[in-house]
Amino acid sequence: MPEPRRADVSAAGGSTSGKHASESGLDLKPSGRVHVPSSLEEALPTEGSVGNAFVDDPVFSCRDVSVFYGEKEAVRKVTLDIGRRQVLAAIGPSGCGKSTFLRCLNRMNDTIPGARVTGTVTLDGQDIYEKRRDVAQLRARIGMVFQKPNPFPKSIYENVAYGPRIHRLTRSRADLDELVCTSLQRAGLWNEVKDRLHTLATGMSGGQQQRLCIARTLAVQPEVILMDEPCSALDPIATAHIEDLIDDLRASLAIVIVTHSMQQAARVSQRTAYFHMGRLIEVGDTDDVFTNPQHRLTEDYITGRFG
Repeated sequence: MPEPRRADVSAAGGSTSGKHASESGLDLKPSGRVHVPSSLEEALPTEGSVGNAFVDDPVFSCRDVSVFYGEKEAVRKVTLDIGRRQVLAAIGPSGCGKSTFLRCLNRMNDTIPGARVTGTVTLDGQDIYEKRRDVAQLRARIGMVFQKPNPFPKSIYENVAYGPRIHRLTRSRADLDELVCTSLQRAGLWNEVKDRLHTLATGMSGGQQQRLCIARTLAVQPEVILMDEPCSALDPIATAHIEDLIDDLRASLAIVIVTHSMQQAARVSQRTAYFHMGRLIEVGDTDDVFTNPQHRLTEDYITGRFG
């Protein structure tokens, strides 16, 4: 991928950077990055975002979605489509609203006292916040993989079989066995665990546990998988396994991944959405966002100018 264009910020140290910092009012950190001055808030768009928020035949369509925790507005009027058989990466500073937005897509915010969501979120054209919506069935269609692997304190087999049993997806033990096997194969884990399916899942490595959680999600045959920093607790080898898996799964699923790693976003996604202070600032093809960002805040973030 072409080298992203760089903001005109000198490395920390030296008279040139000191002069640049003084003239611009930027507060340089020892690393050479800068704190965000209040003047950057003026760069926030009053409404909407730059780039292309829409796709043909979206699986999700979000229109003017806002999220409130009590009186605090954590996400403001996000309009965004999520395409089928694509990976959308949500990036941005900590606390910018990307994980909050992700949880809107399978109504995880319903579990937080005082949280409310306004606007419209549709899955295959149907409003997921419609009052008569069966939330349990909705979450079977929209799988979730969390930052920290969370296997049940059960065997590897029982972890994967749990969802199909609850949703009655199989009619016999043989069908269940086949579904467990297929799910583990799709998660790239079968060869590593096929001889110890009935041992405790908590004895697996962190990377294996995360792939087991993905297999558990796949077992209920979702249309979409949401991933909230799925590799942040993993080593580089385990991370590579997860990224390869994401690339394989997008052939049949839509995937939304929240990540703090811009390198990971560039590797695994086809579209990237940049969030800042609860706003969707820019969204578009990943190559375009990283090599030719249209908004100053996007460029400043991806070039490391602030953080």
